[in-house]
Amino acid sequence: MNPIMLRELSIKNFAIIDDLSISFEKGLTVLTGETGAGKSIIINAVNLILGSRASPELIRTSEETAELEALFEMPPESPAGKVAERQGVDLSEGLLVRRIIQRNGRHRIYINGRLATVQMLSQINEHLASISGQHAHQSLLKPEQHLLVLDQFGDSCELRGRVSECHEQMILLVREWAGLKRQHVEQTEKMELLEFQCREIEQASIAHDEDKELEQERQRLKHAQRLYETVGRCVNRLYGAEGAVVEHVTGVARELQTLSNIDSSLTPMAERVQEASFKLEDIANDLRGYLPHVVFDSNRLEDVELRLDLLQRLKRKYGGSLESVVEHARKAEEELKRISLLPERIAEVEERLDELHKKLCKLCRELSEKRRKASERLSAKVQHELASLGMSGTRFQVRFKPSPVDESTDPHLVLDNMGIEATGIDRVDFLIAPNVGEDLRPLVEIASGGELSRIVLALKAILATKESVETVIFDEVDAGIGGGVAEVVGQKLQTLAHFHQVICITHLPQIAQSGKHHFRIAKKIHRGRTSTTITALHGEARVKEMARMLGGVKITRKTLDHAREMMMGRGIEN
Repeated sequence: MNPIMLRELSIKNFAIIDDLSISFEKGLTVLTGETGAGKSIIINAVNLILGSRASPELIRTSEETAELEALFEMPPESPAGKVAERQGVDLSEGLLVRRIIQRNGRHRIYINGRLATVQMLSQINEHLASISGQHAHQSLLKPEQHLLVLDQFGDSCELRGRVSECHEQMILLVREWAGLKRQHVEQTEKMELLEFQCREIEQASIAHDEDKELEQERQRLKHAQRLYETVGRCVNRLYGAEGAVVEHVTGVARELQTLSNIDSSLTPMAERVQEASFKLEDIANDLRGYLPHVVFDSNRLEDVELRLDLLQRLKRKYGGSLESVVEHARKAEEELKRISLLPERIAEVEERLDELHKKLCKLCRELSEKRRKASERLSAKVQHELASLGMSGTRFQVRFKPSPVDESTDPHLVLDNMGIEATGIDRVDFLIAPNVGEDLRPLVEIASGGELSRIVLALKAILATKESVETVIFDEVDAGIGGGVAEVVGQKLQTLAHFHQVICITHLPQIAQSGKHHFRIAKKIHRGRTSTTITALHGEARVKEMARMLGGVKITRKTLDHAREMMMGRGIEN
């Protein structure tokens, strides 16, 4: 995997920096300059780019805002690249981070031109760059990172990934199991209700459109006397009584038929009247036939009203219509069937949980054993590296702690009274005793920035060929060392730069000589204001800076020759 690279850094109105831009390349870049020139300010600026808390106090005097901008070249397959792409960031032209600090406290962050939050920035930048120094935000100080370092060193990342994948499956299965158990408890009462509803609807034996038909029957039964009397009178008026309608219409038809002999145009009308008399006679017969079917039955009326009342109650309970009542019954039966299958489903999930738990426990034991073996090798290797960096006698140890278990921990995520996490059953701390006779203490408690930088350098050197790809920035790596040790530090930085982009702030020429790229940071006063400048050094300008670092303010020919010899000895012509 290609390493992440910081390509451009721009700083404006930040502390004593007016307007400064730096372009970085591959390999080892060294930054040098006199004390107070602004080297630490550049580190602070990078820290802010990486998500540190911003303060208005950092804004240059008399200015209202400070702007920081960094362009990173980032492979999409890198951890930081994957986080960025999950956030919808297009990395085709790199990752551009911009922070604006305002005196009113309304700071803003932009990622590739889009407004972002500190949290979004921190998620990406956690894998973007690491800064080693006493006051720097250093991921290796975090105990949760120690386990990853150990796994990278011990080639356990593939096994760790399998544990994580199995753990994720277990979490999902445990949630499913808990959900099913909860449903089973909750739906015992629901099951009784559903059974009652299904029984109630089934016993009603509802027929299609039954309520409409019963309502019509109720009306007929309720008004039977009126129906019988009125229809009877209508029959008489149409046909039965003297001077009935049919008799009059028939007489009209005969008279028109007679007149049609005089005027034939009356014939059709005479025929139509005759036809109407036939239809009225048919209607009278039909009405006469209707009368025997009029039912006078108070018991039947009571039954119909009781049935309608039942259907109305069911409609009110289950949706307002008989169709919705029947549909409710269908859904209730389906729900009952699903609930009845819950015990079987729970048993299936429990069986899968047991199988997965055995698999996860086996993987965790294997990973833990591999880690413990790797920890002994890592301790010895770190101590050897630190000895070559001027910290001989330093003791380094990996302390293992079991993942905690409490009453809320699911039994399927426990192994031998240890909690099973996505990273396994282990938690580790890096312990160190920099001086002989001192007790081992957590790495985070190391006070010296120089010691901390060298510890980080040792770990980075050991892990150089592993999975980490971030830009590495060293501040104070030269604190408390000199001579031969400084030269060894420079060589290790140079070697590390084959795998990472490395940026180092140093005061020692023995380290500066190893840089492939060299910048000088200086402070100047213009019109009563102090500002910081940065200059890329090549050829004789670099020799003069090396001579300054060797001899101080007064640079002699001898110092220049020494500086030139150091540069040539490192095979650096620029």
